[in-house]
Amino acid sequence: MPESTKTAKLTIDGQEHELPMFSPTAGPEVIDIRKLYADAGVFTYDPGFTSTASCDSTITYIDGDKGELLHRGYPIDQLAEKSHYLEVCYLLLYGELPTAAQLEDFESRVTNHTMLHEQMQYFFRGFRRDAHPMAIMVGVVGAMSAFYHDSTDITDPWQREVASIRMIAKMPTIAAWAYKYSIGQPFVYPRNDLDYASNFLRMCFAVPAEDYVVDPILSRAMDRIFTLHADHEQNASTSTVRLASSSGANPFACIAAGIACLWGPAHGGANQACLEMLKQIGEVENIPEYIERAKDKNDPFRLMGFGHRVYKNFDPRAKVMKQSADEVLELLGIENNKVLQVAKELERIALSDDYFRDKKLFPNVDFYSGIILEAMGFPTSMFTPIFAVSRTVGWISQWKEMIADPQMKIGRPRQLYLGATNRDYVDIENR
Repeated sequence: MPESTKTAKLTIDGQEHELPMFSPTAGPEVIDIRKLYADAGVFTYDPGFTSTASCDSTITYIDGDKGELLHRGYPIDQLAEKSHYLEVCYLLLYGELPTAAQLEDFESRVTNHTMLHEQMQYFFRGFRRDAHPMAIMVGVVGAMSAFYHDSTDITDPWQREVASIRMIAKMPTIAAWAYKYSIGQPFVYPRNDLDYASNFLRMCFAVPAEDYVVDPILSRAMDRIFTLHADHEQNASTSTVRLASSSGANPFACIAAGIACLWGPAHGGANQACLEMLKQIGEVENIPEYIERAKDKNDPFRLMGFGHRVYKNFDPRAKVMKQSADEVLELLGIENNKVLQVAKELERIALSDDYFRDKKLFPNVDFYSGIILEAMGFPTSMFTPIFAVSRTVGWISQWKEMIADPQMKIGRPRQLYLGATNRDYVDIENR
């Protein structure tokens, strides 16, 4: 925690209270209200915590007005163009870009932990065949603490390290097996001679009758999806992981909690909602009608995949994702896929329409990632599990940072109580 450089003054009923202020390396200054209740007897009210810093962190910084996303100070567009997912994982976990030797060692450790305990196959088979892959992932990840007892002690730095590597390594296998189980195909084991993204694609699409040769363009696009979703500051699922870990819960339980939160359509389901909207539009010739509906304030229809709650100008991840989408569509073609035809035409109209430009409703990362995943052959039910694979390293990095923080306390938000005050119990015969 930095030293307080100045104070803010708050006057309540004529009594003045001084509150310390902290200056971050980037972003707005922060007023420290930790002693406000003890000194003044009042709470602050901030539904959704949109104006409250729940922690201090050195991992990720977002400037929504500038359209800026930094991981350990490095812009996301540079990382997505020049780096790859496991190198970004190393950066998020350890704070610096790795040397060649460090990256080779890290990639080797991840690669050698991709297999799941063989008995976990029976755990998958306990679910109904029509179970949503996210439901399976929540259960399987939470159950990892029952299979890997040697990495659940959060007070042991080595066990925290082992748990971190295990989750980054095994999450693609869990997601791929959840997909295979949902479509009635046999599980495909990971292969150590493939890179992270290629291995995931093969586990999803290979079958025993014939192997799946991963196209490098698809592998690169998948790697970029992982990279661009790796971390996003104190969002809902990350805050859930931090809150769960503040109780001392084991790392697998904390990440399972994050997955459960990510499952919500307002969070991890945005690219799925975007594809469902494209299917609702149906035909290219229907687009003008839906554009007009989107402009009508009285119409409940909204264009999904445009604009962003945090980024008020443009989504810095979208430019890189658009490049991948163009490469994938050129490789796979869109001639026979009406959804992708609608997506490309909708993108063209939105980028040229003054209404969308003035309101800065540009296609965001979810719009393009949904197009890519649809083109690859993933059903919409797999979009959020793939997001969970991507975000695992962000959750783990935030979890490790919190565990090592000497200021860590169990999370305990306050409330503005508006219910009944003290009432006497009334016997049932007198009600």
